[in-house]
Amino acid sequence: MSETTDVLFEEKGHAGLIILNRPKALNALTHEMCVAMHRQLERWLIDDAVHHVLIKSNSEKAFCAGGDIRQVAENGPEKIDVSLPFFADEYRLNTYMESYAKPLIALLDGIVMGGGVGISVHGAYRVGSEKTMFAMPETAIGFFPDVGGSHFLPKMPQNTGMYCAMTGERLRQADCYWTGILTHAVKSEDMAALAEALCEAQDVEPVLARYAFDPGPAPLHAKADVVDECFGAESTLEVVDRLRKLQGSEHDDFAVAALETIGKRSPLSMEVAFQQVRRGAGLSMAECMVMEHRIVSQILLGEDFYEGVRAVIIDKDHAPKWQHSSLDEIKTVDVEAHFMSPKGGDLVF
Repeated sequence: MSETTDVLFEEKGHAGLIILNRPKALNALTHEMCVAMHRQLERWLIDDAVHHVLIKSNSEKAFCAGGDIRQVAENGPEKIDVSLPFFADEYRLNTYMESYAKPLIALLDGIVMGGGVGISVHGAYRVGSEKTMFAMPETAIGFFPDVGGSHFLPKMPQNTGMYCAMTGERLRQADCYWTGILTHAVKSEDMAALAEALCEAQDVEPVLARYAFDPGPAPLHAKADVVDECFGAESTLEVVDRLRKLQGSEHDDFAVAALETIGKRSPLSMEVAFQQVRRGAGLSMAECMVMEHRIVSQILLGEDFYEGVRAVIIDKDHAPKWQHSSLDEIKTVDVEAHFMSPKGGDLVF
């Protein structure tokens, strides 16, 4: 696999710099980018001159808006052997970053979704600004919140991770800080100076503390009790039932919005995501990624992902025709197929 200019590497002061450099595509990750980052992190791990690693973006709008799933969808189920290696290498990178022995610091000054979450949230420090916008919207395209979603989403307080997995809710700076997605909140105007200071520092924590501030009350925190009540249910059908029972109450707006969103999502993806988050709570990062590799291996053989990408990304009619019309139609065997070892074998690190 050839080197790519879509991600740049630099050593400055005591830091290694990973610079996402695909601004026109909002830094959507390609296979080549994932492989290049993994290789560079391996080199820096044994380089005593590099004390820590910064990951940042050359885009004014985004840190990273996800993976390059359009190409995967265009491959179709006939070329699953071409698509699966991308996910395997991406998941290996996510796992490697979660256990990396040197501090990883992601500067999230913009959109961070999907694959962008995978190369940031597992590191030691996640620094976000008022421009930060986090989301895991995969169920809208018949996919699932991968790249370690099964590992970090269960750790978010009061079932807000399950809420984000099922609805794709967009979180801003204060919400991200309260839920633990961010470790530090800073001002966007200070990001460049922070990056410079981190490069010069041997100890990053005093530098981060100097620039950090309290982003204030989190809107998600204000409705966390009702989120917990509904999305802490034992099944997707019970989630829906609890939301319906809130209609006409003081939480009517929340319930109606959540039900509307869930009603538009792929029912099969919704069931898979629910099980993924529930099961991931008891697994290590590596175990989660083996599970997610099993899921994607099955997803790529199905129909909803390709239909979702067509409806949302290619034709943009936002009228997908899902394989199942409702959650009631989903059979246990359809869901469990996503958690079985694929024919090609499980992910090997």
